[in-house]
Amino acid sequence: MGSAVFGALQVISSFSLLQSTIKIPQLVNEAKKRGYAALALTDINVMYGAIDFYHECLAADIKPIIGLTLELGPEDSLLLLAKNEQGYRNLMRISTRKMLALSKGDEIFKLDNKQELRDLAVIVPPQKSYVVAAVSNGRLASAKKYLERLSEAVGSTKNVFVGIDLEMEHALYATLNKLAENVQLATIAVEPVNYLNQNDFFELQVLDAIKKGNQLSTEQLSAASKIKGKAWLQPVQEISSAYKQLNLQDPLNAMQKLCQEINLKLHFSAPQLPHFKIPENIGAQQFLRTLCEDGLAKRLKENADGNITVYRKRLEYELNVIHRMGFDDYFLIVWDVTNYAHQAQIITGPGRGSAAGSLVAYTLFITDVDPLRYDLLFERFLNEERAQMPDIDLDIPDNRRQQIIQYVYHKYGSDHMAQIITFGTLGAKQVLRDVGRVLGIPQFEMNVWSKAIPATLHITLEEAYKNSPRLRDLVADNEKNKLLFKTALSLEGLPRHFSIHAAGIILSDKNLVDVVPLQVGNDEILLTQFTKDTVEELGLLKIDFLGLRNLSILDNATKLVKIGYQHELDVHQILLNDTETLRLFQEADTTGVFQFESAGIKNVLRRLHPSSFEDIAAVNALYRPGPMENIDHFIQRRHGVEKSTYPAESLKPILKKTYGILVYQEQVMQVASTMGGFTLGQADLLRRAMSKKKGAVIEQMKARFVSGAEKRGFAPKVAEQVYEYIEKFAGYGFNRSHAVAYTKMAFQLAYIKRHYPAAFFAALLNTVIGNSDKMKDYLLEAKQHSVEIHAPDVNESQLLFILHKQKIYFGLQNIKTIRSDFAKHIISERRLRGKFSSFQAFLQRIDNRYLKKEYLEALIYAGAFDGMAHNRATLLKNLPKMLSNIELSGNNVELLEALAPKYDTFTDISLEERLKNEEKYLGVYLSAHPVEQFNNLIIPQKITAISRIQEQKEHLHLLVYIKKIKVIRTKKGQQMAFVTGEDQTGQVDITVFSDLFKKVMPVLKEKMVMLLTGKAEQTKRGLQVIAREMMPASEIEEKLSDIYYVRLTKETDQQIQQKLLKVMHQYHGETPVILFEEKTAKKMMLSQRYWLQNDSKVIVALSNLLGQENVVLRNENK
Repeated sequence: MGSAVFGALQVISSFSLLQSTIKIPQLVNEAKKRGYAALALTDINVMYGAIDFYHECLAADIKPIIGLTLELGPEDSLLLLAKNEQGYRNLMRISTRKMLALSKGDEIFKLDNKQELRDLAVIVPPQKSYVVAAVSNGRLASAKKYLERLSEAVGSTKNVFVGIDLEMEHALYATLNKLAENVQLATIAVEPVNYLNQNDFFELQVLDAIKKGNQLSTEQLSAASKIKGKAWLQPVQEISSAYKQLNLQDPLNAMQKLCQEINLKLHFSAPQLPHFKIPENIGAQQFLRTLCEDGLAKRLKENADGNITVYRKRLEYELNVIHRMGFDDYFLIVWDVTNYAHQAQIITGPGRGSAAGSLVAYTLFITDVDPLRYDLLFERFLNEERAQMPDIDLDIPDNRRQQIIQYVYHKYGSDHMAQIITFGTLGAKQVLRDVGRVLGIPQFEMNVWSKAIPATLHITLEEAYKNSPRLRDLVADNEKNKLLFKTALSLEGLPRHFSIHAAGIILSDKNLVDVVPLQVGNDEILLTQFTKDTVEELGLLKIDFLGLRNLSILDNATKLVKIGYQHELDVHQILLNDTETLRLFQEADTTGVFQFESAGIKNVLRRLHPSSFEDIAAVNALYRPGPMENIDHFIQRRHGVEKSTYPAESLKPILKKTYGILVYQEQVMQVASTMGGFTLGQADLLRRAMSKKKGAVIEQMKARFVSGAEKRGFAPKVAEQVYEYIEKFAGYGFNRSHAVAYTKMAFQLAYIKRHYPAAFFAALLNTVIGNSDKMKDYLLEAKQHSVEIHAPDVNESQLLFILHKQKIYFGLQNIKTIRSDFAKHIISERRLRGKFSSFQAFLQRIDNRYLKKEYLEALIYAGAFDGMAHNRATLLKNLPKMLSNIELSGNNVELLEALAPKYDTFTDISLEERLKNEEKYLGVYLSAHPVEQFNNLIIPQKITAISRIQEQKEHLHLLVYIKKIKVIRTKKGQQMAFVTGEDQTGQVDITVFSDLFKKVMPVLKEKMVMLLTGKAEQTKRGLQVIAREMMPASEIEEKLSDIYYVRLTKETDQQIQQKLLKVMHQYHGETPVILFEEKTAKKMMLSQRYWLQNDSKVIVALSNLLGQENVVLRNENK
């Protein structure tokens, strides 16, 4: 880098959040062009970008200097630069200490630890400095004393400097220079840099306004746009010339000399694993082996078919690899966490990623998938030819994740465990909104801008501009819009705030602050200042604890099975070939089932009609970008329409399960091993090279593959064809271990949904409290599964949804207006003194602070007293005098009874009012919605729920209750209508154009249920449906043809019911079935999975089972 190293000593990057527009890659690129040989990154108090900056500089042949602009108080700061690696470590300690002090509200920071200041260059900056301010105000003695104390703290005058810049007046510089000489310090050239180019000053002002939440007036915007900034990265030649013209060669020389002296070389070590504390003073290797052997014995008890010799051989192989690679402690650390989870009754997932391929992980109960039974490869997870850390991620219920993190924190302590930082950036929509707010653009206009951005994940403004005509029109509309877009483009991608990584924690054998700077996170746990990739690069062990909503559902549903069905269900023992659960997947009845909820994957399930767990796992693997192109072939081969072919007959055992289609990454490895003679470790390297499209490596391995195949008796041409085949699909192949593990979790959820639907839906509903759209969806589906839904009940409900006698009860906390403490008080009072005998008793027993009209009306409208003597209207009308009575009596029981007024009785509120208030207080329609009387049309008419219009859009069939009709005249004088319709799941606007309106005008009335066909369109006002056809639902119902009526008499026992189910499965068809149960006097239409074929043999089978008088096939048209 030569003897004269010219550097910028104070660069503030965008990692000083919302205080700079500089992105590190652009900084280094521009610095190289402008002649810099050294750069210092000196963000304010933090070191977020230090490692990225270090690498970028080295790649550009620029000397990296890592520093800190350390704020000592509101008007004082120092510039600290690491001279070497020890100085860098001291910077991390100082930054950590400063951030911890700030979290406690301490603005004043003392820098008096000599050990911390070793190997640091300390510069009094030309701006925001106590010394410069004191000299400017004539307080020279005070400034001198400050410098003397600083020099004493640092321990050497050679490492302390007084900074000057070109903006400083000559008289101020002269005084500072003299003062520095008096205390034997040198002045040094420091040109602060906050943005790259002179005209970026405007963007910085906007960024500052975003940070402060300010709006800039027209005058302020105009003034800011005209200012030429001074804190920009000036070319070296310009700065050098300016200093020489002012005869300031000494500060320039001092800067160059310091840049020359600084020699920071960071060492990125191999992972430094914490040592697991072993009981009984035995080695980690032996302790791990003992745990695994004990675990294997337990696992083989569960799997009596397992060949113990094969399992032991695989276990021995894995343990030896783990030990040779130095990962005994790693497995023990992960085992310890999962062991704690299981002891604390916290369910963990079956496995995530390639870890499910490890028998060691399976025997330690880290995973719950037998890798030998499912042909999973350990080498996909870990192999000696790929020197990488194993990566075991743990899935935990999202409502128990913090408990696990607290356990790890208390075990390893704050010096050795931390969570990981992540940054939220100014994305396309966010930056437009932020800049728009600063420019004073109204919210409704910004909504228009937001809608003009295509709904593509991670889309940039540049991409949006290319793809959205609406956005281009907006930009071109006026000068302010152009300014908005131009400014937003400049600020896009800058970090806006930090947060905590959703999953990752790190563990370290060393004191963490010696490896990474830290700051305060949540619940006393510290947070790294470096992101996940950087902490791993530094050799820290990262473990991901992922909070999964679906595990919370599984856990809660399992507990509810015990409560509602009195059955102790062990989800780990569920048979993965259960016929009923397979039928659920065949019917695509997978709403609420992990990874199988989308409309697209449901469509694949219907077409494939999976007959085994293997088929379901394959769907999970195939339904992803890339592999999707094989779905049609897979389905055709599964049904025998297309012949399953294999690139070579010897590969049939590998590809047979997937009908000759390469679905899994492990199949690539097995093909390379079987035909090319690769070890599985080498095969994994080939897989990685192919998935990352490393051309040179792929070509090199091709020759080796063909050569190995020839030695095994394969023709070179066949080997080349196979290699090309696996190369084509390797990039699309999915991790089989992950697919099997996650499909197992899905199967467990599906099993509960099929066999214990009330428990499943109660658990599902508890995860969407506050999301009324989802709740409506799930409640509708629960009813379609014959699950009874009850309103909240002051005598039965808990805080959340619960199961009581296989009926779902709303929770008291589900009621809007009801405070959490009131809901808890009701439950507490009930537990203490028993159920409430009447509404009057309820009012007498609850605390006076809850006797408020708005609370009690909410309970009444929600149906919480429906189980008592009086209807909702009666309670509402009598409420004022009831409250007055309690107030007059002073809650004296005897007086209350004497004064107790008689109830005036009233006809109950109308269904319309009932529904309106249920939606108001519960977010859903709970009582029978008007459309529900036509539920028998849902399947035959292929009705889409309003909440799911987005999934369908084209060729919609809706069943809607007409709430409002607005008739207008078009420009041609013809009438058309805008209609508001709703069903149990939501509301939608419907446009009825003139031609259709003429036909339906006589029958289109408010408070009617109509069936309509049409399509959905996105408009400025939101989603609307364009109607093509409309007809009263009652007319359609009359056209329904045949329905089976089946009666279960009081004598129909459990055994006959089981046989009836078998008949229904055997003769499953399209004819609806209405069941009448004599015991309960209930009549219900069964869900579609119990519908039957319209055939005489069905009548015979049912009659033989139930008696001819209990089975009728009726034609509803006659």
